[in-house]
Amino acid sequence: MQSPSAPSASARTPAPAAILATYLRPLRSLRGLIVLTLIGLAMAPGQLGSITRGLFHDAYVVVSVFVAATLLLVYGSERFFNLNLGDYLRRKKRLQIPIAALMGMSPGCAGAIVVTAAYSSGNVSLGAMVAALTGTMGDAAFLLIATRPEAAAVVLPVSLVAGIITGLIVDRFHTERYPGRAGASCDLGIKIGHLRARDYAFALIAIPGLALGLADAFQVQWGPLMTDLGQAIGLAGMLVIFWIWVQSPVLVLTNPADPPLVRATEETSFITIWVLVAYLSYGYIEAFSGLDLAAAFSTFAVVMPLIGVLIGFIPGCGPQILVATLYINGLVPFSALIANAISNDGDALFPAIALNPRAALIATIYTSFPALVIGYAFYFFAPAFLN
Repeated sequence: MQSPSAPSASARTPAPAAILATYLRPLRSLRGLIVLTLIGLAMAPGQLGSITRGLFHDAYVVVSVFVAATLLLVYGSERFFNLNLGDYLRRKKRLQIPIAALMGMSPGCAGAIVVTAAYSSGNVSLGAMVAALTGTMGDAAFLLIATRPEAAAVVLPVSLVAGIITGLIVDRFHTERYPGRAGASCDLGIKIGHLRARDYAFALIAIPGLALGLADAFQVQWGPLMTDLGQAIGLAGMLVIFWIWVQSPVLVLTNPADPPLVRATEETSFITIWVLVAYLSYGYIEAFSGLDLAAAFSTFAVVMPLIGVLIGFIPGCGPQILVATLYINGLVPFSALIANAISNDGDALFPAIALNPRAALIATIYTSFPALVIGYAFYFFAPAFLN
């Protein structure tokens, strides 16, 4: 009698997507409760409801529509030009570190994720992985580009140079290699594969929403009728974002094989929720506590770059989006923003942990050094820069 064959390595070892799903599924189950709470706050009578509805409108018109436009431009370009930097990275051994840093600097987390998977597969050095994680700002880059492009024009190139220098230093002095999970893959995005009704609804509202956002940016004065229409568009857009976020199957990042509009709606909804949380927290504290947050933050200005670095240790893009939102609203200095941008690894830290936890920990520690140096350089030598 023939004994059953042993299970294959792939059958015994869960895929990174399955590992992440196990950890993140409880968070997904909270989405409905969060959305119901937000809608309840918007429907509340008096000042509470008025402030909430106003911040819904601001988060959508001032931030979401511009983030969506940026995402569509980036992902549409990737699809049109059929970019595949991962294959190029594997072929160019001598240029791995600058290419990895450039991939990390690209908005979003996809480039850094490709590099982390390539390290676990043995295709790139630890210095290349550190360069990518140092260079990446994750999804917070989309927010900064859409709302403060002059700040993004400084943060992203500085992160790129910091990534290249740090990667070269790591490869010069750190020779130990950490074996990764067998058959490492960076394909962590669940493929949706087709446009859905909520994607069309998102685009239908985002087009007039973008027009409103541009008018607001150029300080166009509206009459009462257009003001009311703008409020309605902002609230409708936020409700569609709630719909997308609650129903979203995405755990970490979107799949590059999906249509650009699908990726834009999914990632815009995620970014908007974090921006809205920051807006509401600031608005409620300002309205109901009497606390001057700007003055409170300025009291601790000397430790703000350090706090930015420590927040950067948290996996995922959400906390980093909060830091960018606080900077955009004038609550934290540029030194804290750039320290966080260099320190944080965005969603790329999730697959790094799933594929090679020891290398992920070492690489994250290494990214903190340039973050502290550059953050405090801006704090001491250019304290008012872009504040």
